[in-house]
Amino acid sequence: MAERKRTESDSSDSDEEDVRQFKIIVLGDGAVGKTSIANRLVDDQFNQSYKQTIGLDFFLKEITLPGDVKVALQLWDIGGQTIGGKMINTYIYGAAAVVLCYDITNAESFENLEDWYRKVKQSFGKGGKSGKGEKGGKDSDGEGSDSGFPLCCLMGNKMDLGHLRAVKESRSAKFAVENNFLNYQVSAKSGDKVNLAFHQIGAALAKVMLPMSEQDRQTTIVTAGVTNYQRHDTSVEGGVVPEYTKPKGSCRIS
Repeated sequence: MAERKRTESDSSDSDEEDVRQFKIIVLGDGAVGKTSIANRLVDDQFNQSYKQTIGLDFFLKEITLPGDVKVALQLWDIGGQTIGGKMINTYIYGAAAVVLCYDITNAESFENLEDWYRKVKQSFGKGGKSGKGEKGGKDSDGEGSDSGFPLCCLMGNKMDLGHLRAVKESRSAKFAVENNFLNYQVSAKSGDKVNLAFHQIGAALAKVMLPMSEQDRQTTIVTAGVTNYQRHDTSVEGGVVPEYTKPKGSCRIS
């Protein structure tokens, strides 16, 4: 459920902004890019090296939705190895939303989402499907809500490696429809659709309509990089380009 949070300002009530805060749990196997997604959303950065999350980490992203509705998304980045841990149910319970992440180049990471989703249902004492737009089971003050089950989202990462895709879009779309999930495909590396996905999630939680113009504004323009591959081994013959690799005149087509 949304938690009311006051931003830092002077003592005048008229100067304080009302920010709605939502707890969002990010789940999935290790190395699917959960932390990278959070870093891209919050700091617009991507770390090329992999560092395993032990336990959990926290991220906070404040966004402004249409109507000047201010929302703080509190991301709980849960380490992939915690699925069998004693604290996993405690981490999950009370979430407003759950983002189930997988690596589109790793079929096993997608298949294991069944186990992660089962943990979510166990944590909320429910065996049914996600309710889109429903808030979590517990306020920050510990009072339970009537809605019970969180908004659940499916998020495939590493869209920049589409040529290595192991999980067909049709397969992930079917899984999302069967469980009433919101469905996203993103790239933490390029930033493609990360902002858009979480703006849509925030809007769903706050029950704010997100017009197409705002969705277009949150879409990252991805530029293709050009790699200048080495054409010969610089350690051979002092780096001199062999004669047989040099151009031999022009090619004429008649």
